[in-house]
Amino acid sequence: MRPLDGVVVVSLEQAVAVPYATRLLADLGARVIKVERPGTGDFARHYDISCGEVSSYFAWTNAGKESVSLDITHPAGREVLTRLVDRADVLLCNLSPRVWQRLALELPERLVVGELSGYGWDGPYADRKAFDALVQSEAGLVSLTGEGEVVARAGISVADIAAGVQLHAAVLAALLQRSRTGSGARLRLSLFEAMAEWMHQPMLYAAGTGAAAPRSGAHHPSIAPYGPVACADGSVHLAVQNDGQWQRLCRLIGLAPQERFATVTSRVEHRRELQKILEEAFSGLTTADLLTALDAADVPAALTRPITELPTHPQLDRWVDVRVPGGSVRMLPPPVTGFEWSPGAVPWLGAHNDQVLGWLGYSDEELSSLRARSVL
Repeated sequence: MRPLDGVVVVSLEQAVAVPYATRLLADLGARVIKVERPGTGDFARHYDISCGEVSSYFAWTNAGKESVSLDITHPAGREVLTRLVDRADVLLCNLSPRVWQRLALELPERLVVGELSGYGWDGPYADRKAFDALVQSEAGLVSLTGEGEVVARAGISVADIAAGVQLHAAVLAALLQRSRTGSGARLRLSLFEAMAEWMHQPMLYAAGTGAAAPRSGAHHPSIAPYGPVACADGSVHLAVQNDGQWQRLCRLIGLAPQERFATVTSRVEHRRELQKILEEAFSGLTTADLLTALDAADVPAALTRPITELPTHPQLDRWVDVRVPGGSVRMLPPPVTGFEWSPGAVPWLGAHNDQVLGWLGYSDEELSSLRARSVL
């Protein structure tokens, strides 16, 4: 048995944030019914074509769901949606606040409702478009990422992921609360606030010191040596965080104690000089030999790998084949073990129209009528 077996989630979702939250719920056993636009569906289906006939984003965030293609602006489509909501335990939505308000759905008291917006429902940014990179910029992450004068967005959709993870956790808490009180909940979250929550540490640092930490590329802005160091055939990422690790590294490379490297602060101050010393010491070693030596000395380090090597990483051995429209892809199961799980397919657009509407009580004649009117 899975933790959310029997829980029905209806989601008016698109892009990444809410779809990621609902995929996490599907991983735990929830029946997730994804409502998409007829004809085009979730626009994230078409970001790229790297996974059969759908994008890598869509394959990642939609495994294990049922897809219903439904025109919710049509009166008959609105009736289908109302019947879906009446059967649901959870209703999630990241349509624009204006579209959501126009729907004006009657929501049962027992329903857990989660609404995601870009910047929130009030305030000067309430009507602004918000996408992951824009939110990274507004929350200050782009200003901290990069090196020197060059700024960069994070290499993954970190604002979307932050919102998806926090919404997922809030839904689980609301379901637990409902099991105790019988009442649902109205949850609201914005991409911007989710990202701002994750920005607390650099914000507190800047408030306490009077200045933001400098952009340091792959190096840590306030710890050294903490970043990639070149060696004979690549680079190794060091993470020396305390005095014991630093002293063991010094013994490994034969570096005598020096005042300019005595503290974390002084090592950061002399980072470039320290980097040069380390690269000279490592220049004759391959990454394999260097990592072996660092592991033996108990100095934290890792190989700087390209993303193309992740599927063959020696630590990952739990890959599964997941069906996607037009083929299959290898994906990882949920990272937390302890619950029953089996891989669910990534759905074709509208693949579950008949199944879901039949569950709602629609006859074959009614389904044909809905199709004839382009409601499905």
